[in-house]
Amino acid sequence: MKFLIPLLMALVGAAGGGAVALFLTPKVEETAAPGPCGEVAPDAHDEVAADDGHGGTTSATGQEYARLNNQFIVPVVSGGRVSAMIVMSLSVEVATGNLEAVFAAEPKLRDVFLQAMFNHANMGGFDGAFTSSTAMRSLRQALRDAARAVMGEVATDVLIVDIVRQDV
Repeated sequence: MKFLIPLLMALVGAAGGGAVALFLTPKVEETAAPGPCGEVAPDAHDEVAADDGHGGTTSATGQEYARLNNQFIVPVVSGGRVSAMIVMSLSVEVATGNLEAVFAAEPKLRDVFLQAMFNHANMGGFDGAFTSSTAMRSLRQALRDAARAVMGEVATDVLIVDIVRQDV
């Protein structure tokens, strides 16, 4: 019972932090005018992202980004107690035309992503300077491996869109 109140406070704080991050994230502006069929003609040197209405964006490089709708919440346990909560938002990079495959596999992807994040937390990856290049590199690699275990070569990368740590 004595752990219930701090846990609830952590969840409320994490949800509040996530809501603030959602509202303060700048909107992507389209810099090119649509062509006759609605497609954007990208410049050879510029990447233009266009929202396709399904939580994904397309870039000029032939990749699409499927932003997973819900955030991931990972507890950081130290000394047998929850000491912090990590809130993350992820996008999966796929070749153009494979967005629907990501959304079809989203429940399995969420499961393997959470497992990779729990493993990272248990190894101390979210302790101290958790945004150091070494810690982030190992987390990105674990997430990419998890995505490829589910989707094969369709998933080319996993992007960490937002990451927040809320100490309890």
